[in-house]
Amino acid sequence: MIEKLDDIDLTILRILQKDSKKTTKEIASTLNMTISPIYERIKRLENDGYIKKYVAVLDKKLLNYPVTAICLVSLRYHNEGFIDKFEQQIQELPEVQECFHMAGKVDFFLKINMKSLDDYHDFVRLKLSNISNIGVLESYFVLKEIKHTSEYKI
Repeated sequence: MIEKLDDIDLTILRILQKDSKKTTKEIASTLNMTISPIYERIKRLENDGYIKKYVAVLDKKLLNYPVTAICLVSLRYHNEGFIDKFEQQIQELPEVQECFHMAGKVDFFLKINMKSLDDYHDFVRLKLSNISNIGVLESYFVLKEIKHTSEYKI
């Protein structure tokens, strides 16, 4: 799919993933182009699915969500119906920010930010443990975030 992108498209994507608030005018100026072709390229990149959405990255500490838990989940049963049901149940938990289906000893990797360890404990006890197919659940807590990015090297 990336072969459809030229150097200008890739530069636009690089600019937008660093700062999605850049205006079409600013991007056009950076690329020494007029606004109209930049606007058309951005629309095409959105329509083709290269740009999925625009977001603001918030400061979890300022919002009082300083505890980041990594939760590793292994299911008891692994047929398609059980996996689909687990994935659906995880989608319904707003506390889960990221969930990855894994290959290996662990089935799922969950990232959860909470206000406190007590809140995480309540989340596990009252919500996550209500998912009946969980066999093993391991929790790890982030001591320090070393790198956090959503940028791709393109």
